[in-house]
Amino acid sequence: MKSVLILFDQAVSLYIWILIINAVISWLVAFNVLNTSNRFVYSILDVSYKLTAPPLNYIRRYLPNLGSIDISPVVLILVLLFLRNLVFEMFAPSLF
Repeated sequence: MKSVLILFDQAVSLYIWILIINAVISWLVAFNVLNTSNRFVYSILDVSYKLTAPPLNYIRRYLPNLGSIDISPVVLILVLLFLRNLVFEMFAPSLF
């Protein structure tokens, strides 16, 4: 059971890093620092978008419109951290 919790923790951490990378790359594309006609940049952006778009779009439906500010990645990161801590509080005390 301990290895399952470690795997869950690593998966959540990896997904949080993917969210952060997606946000940074989208900012760099928006400010024309990166060019999406570059195949490598496009493929990284495409993969990160496909991994993060479904949960972010679900969260965006319930958030108020703040103009050009998108706080859905922050909300998703907070939810993931809460779920990770909740799982560890439920299962970890019985393991140690």
